[in-house]
Amino acid sequence: MMTRSEQLFSRAVKVMPGGVNSPVRAYGSVGQTPRFIVRADGAKIYDADGNCYTDYVGSWGPMILGHNHPVVLKAVQKAAENGLSFGAATENEVKMAELVCEMAPSVEMVRMVNSGTEAVMSAVRAARGYTGRDKIIKFSGCYHGHSDAMLVRAGSGAMTAGVPDSAGVPAGCTGDTLTAEYNDLKSAERLFAENRGKIAALIVEPVAANMGVVEPKPGFLPGLRRLCDENGSVLIFDEVITGFRLAPGGAQEYYGVRADLTTFGKIIGAGMPVGAYGGRREIMSLVAPSGPVYQAGTLSGNPVAMAAGLAQLNLLRTHPEIYQKLDELGNRLRAGLKKALPHCTVNGVGSLSCVFFTEHPVTDYATARASDTDAFRRYFAHMLENGVYLAPSQFEAMFLSYEHTEGDIDRLIGLAEAL
Repeated sequence: MMTRSEQLFSRAVKVMPGGVNSPVRAYGSVGQTPRFIVRADGAKIYDADGNCYTDYVGSWGPMILGHNHPVVLKAVQKAAENGLSFGAATENEVKMAELVCEMAPSVEMVRMVNSGTEAVMSAVRAARGYTGRDKIIKFSGCYHGHSDAMLVRAGSGAMTAGVPDSAGVPAGCTGDTLTAEYNDLKSAERLFAENRGKIAALIVEPVAANMGVVEPKPGFLPGLRRLCDENGSVLIFDEVITGFRLAPGGAQEYYGVRADLTTFGKIIGAGMPVGAYGGRREIMSLVAPSGPVYQAGTLSGNPVAMAAGLAQLNLLRTHPEIYQKLDELGNRLRAGLKKALPHCTVNGVGSLSCVFFTEHPVTDYATARASDTDAFRRYFAHMLENGVYLAPSQFEAMFLSYEHTEGDIDRLIGLAEAL
């Protein structure tokens, strides 16, 4: 007899490509049917068959406070009572912009958008408009959304599918996208040398969190800052995952390196569809309507999303103990998994972690791809059967929330030991 999730999936595949609205939700790479979720609370999520799971996906990162946090929920309910969307300026947009500028070390002006993909696309356009140059440098395995120019040796779902590029992307759209190797400063230096005076921007995930979790080597991020300064190029940090998660000021606060432009994602909407890009005033002032770099969004700064984001970010800003607990839980998780899975490599920083099914260190795209995805498939199935909800891909992060407990962590470690 089919489960409710299986029934829903059989209907979904008839009317939705692959039965999902984002490839990363598909369970094809782990040989299973997606679980259809009906509700979530704290660190738990519940599927259509009534199964309860401890959630280590957290809507792909933004649920840092846990699901259904009462302060966030109250803010959303209050905002919704006044209307779902106006398509007009609101006070909460101003408050959100002021808060982001206060918390993010390098942001002097910010523009709200509707997704991380849109934020990256817009930030790259602003960098090109500012420099008058066309070429950009990205890194293998770093995922920056699905805009055409970014789908070159990308991470996230593109890695799981084994498709580093996408059909339907004209060669002309990627001709100005140059690819370096993450954690290899010399590969970036070579591209700057070969394209002197032509590089508009270098974009990087400060922690590569879409090919698993790969932390920057000492000197890598400062080296990128130096290269951009020497070449008059814009340094863009894609903090869709690390922003407001590693620290109140994101990876830039955590590692002490400032970008010129920064992109943010769903965490600034507490999980609602929202994104933002911001940075130096002299660059952001070029964005329409104050400048010639056009960018617009009918629903950008949605009032309900802004209310949710303000509630979450204000809690993060005023409660540093949240980050202390997340760091402690992350360290406990990684230490336990290293003992439980001695033939694996466990990477992570703060509340981000990943188990790579390889004995060798994982420091870049090539070493991440060397992981045993069949072994991960068995690990994933074992965890899911025992009530642990992980991303259905070797190349995604595990996200901790403030609602996770030491008991949750210890149970996961125990399950890994029993594998």
